[in-house]
Amino acid sequence: MINKLRILLAEDDENLGILLKEYLKAKNFESELFPDGDKAFKSFQSNLYDLCILDVMMPVKDGFTLAKEIRETNKEIPIIFLTAKSLKDDVLHGFKLGGDDYITKPFSMEELLFRIEAILRRTKSDAKLSGQTVYKLGKYTFDVQKQSLNSDENSHKLTTKESELLKLLCDNINDILERNYALKTIWIDDSYFNARSMDVYITKLRKYLKDEPAVEILNVHGKGFKLIL
Repeated sequence: MINKLRILLAEDDENLGILLKEYLKAKNFESELFPDGDKAFKSFQSNLYDLCILDVMMPVKDGFTLAKEIRETNKEIPIIFLTAKSLKDDVLHGFKLGGDDYITKPFSMEELLFRIEAILRRTKSDAKLSGQTVYKLGKYTFDVQKQSLNSDENSHKLTTKESELLKLLCDNINDILERNYALKTIWIDDSYFNARSMDVYITKLRKYLKDEPAVEILNVHGKGFKLIL
């Protein structure tokens, strides 16, 4: 594991927050604990973090509002939501705001650590290891390392998951990107919630590319997706 990565921890349950902070410290992470979203965001604005762990239900400012503000400032930093709810709408809302993962209370510390490490392996990996890093998609240029999709008229800064998913589509251009392969590559597992999350990101990529008629992302029923160029 990479040592001393900094984690912003927003959790209003004092006992759980202290427990998480001590556990992360034991695993060689530095973390700062905040009891509400407002204090957490003020710290985010003035400090550098590698990952955010946000409780959804917090006073003053909830985790979803905090995540939205963080994403407006930084589109790349990984965000994990902690939630006592398992309602599909809440989880999907978190993904739409740019969340990378969620974990439902009560949870084991080992599960949280697994999810943190899985996200960091993806976000810290060198794009050069996976081959091509710049793709031409009609009038758009997709730069994997810069996580950008640019044309003369438009410029889009992609989140980490958007970039990872578009790269998989580009690597399988005019061929089927199997749904389960994409889920296990980017989201680690192919659970229902992760599958719905991927659908959200596909919709976002289509929106970015909608003004380029030469490029299309198709649904292949029962199999996955196909990037047509």
